[in-house]
Amino acid sequence: MGKQAESLGSGKVRLTYHNVPSSRQQASQIMVCTIDRPERRNAVDGETAAALYEAFVRFGNDPSLSVAILTGAGGNFCAGADLKAIFDGFTANQASSSTSAGSTRPSGSNLLDTDMDAPGPMGVTRLVMNKPVIAAISGYAVAGGIELAAWCDLRVACAETAKLGVLCRLRGVPLIDGGTVRLPALVGLSRASDLILTGRLVDAKEAQSMGLINYSVHGGPDKVLQRAIEAATLLTQHPRTCMLNDRASMLSATLGLEQGDSNTVKTLSDPREPDFRLKGAMRQAMQEEFRLGLDSLAQLQTQGAVGDFVNKVHKSRL
Repeated sequence: MGKQAESLGSGKVRLTYHNVPSSRQQASQIMVCTIDRPERRNAVDGETAAALYEAFVRFGNDPSLSVAILTGAGGNFCAGADLKAIFDGFTANQASSSTSAGSTRPSGSNLLDTDMDAPGPMGVTRLVMNKPVIAAISGYAVAGGIELAAWCDLRVACAETAKLGVLCRLRGVPLIDGGTVRLPALVGLSRASDLILTGRLVDAKEAQSMGLINYSVHGGPDKVLQRAIEAATLLTQHPRTCMLNDRASMLSATLGLEQGDSNTVKTLSDPREPDFRLKGAMRQAMQEEFRLGLDSLAQLQTQGAVGDFVNKVHKSRL
């Protein structure tokens, strides 16, 4: 009997599970994680961030789950962080926070936590997962939403509706969840510069041409999710250790992760807990991105632009 559907974060994150029989190994499951805030185009607030963090730590620790899919409800992937919550958190933010150095700790109270071992504004982007995650993208994947998509291993997008971009550029809001680190690794510095500096949107066709998405699918969100499940199912059919080790090697080579950051999947007989914390050059790069991002947000505050920004966001082209 597989896992049953459940909700986290007061229903802001939904988890469902799909059984995948395999001839090579014991039957496993695919976890589908859905951000369920359609009224906010799935913008992530503190409670949602904490729920996403919890969902993917559980995924990484559960040997019965082979692949995860991240998607959004209501026809959009994710419009980024909840901007009002961001600025409310920034007002109360401390320059540093004390945590135990040996563990990742969930905390949803402050979207601008400077501790790289705590959930970031988007919840999961400071986690180094030990198993593949696939993004199923319909509608907007912008600002922090494109950072979530870049965090995933593979991306499936709706040919008709997907729009990806760094729209926060238009209002002077920075990328603080790995976008400046992962986007250049995905598409190269030149294309990443185009996206990050201009803030323009790209559709699925252009996103695929630049390597930002892997598969473009016609037919709407249901077809996109179906294609993502098909891709996830294919991954479960391969010998697991070899695939995960090659994945870890790729991440180490492209993102500067220290050995052991992208740890192999825990087996039922292995008592060790995987370590999902950022380390090495990747951690340093994201710390610097976050530091510069806080400076940018502080500049918005000193210019008196925060209230104006929060009010206008509801009328923006999102």
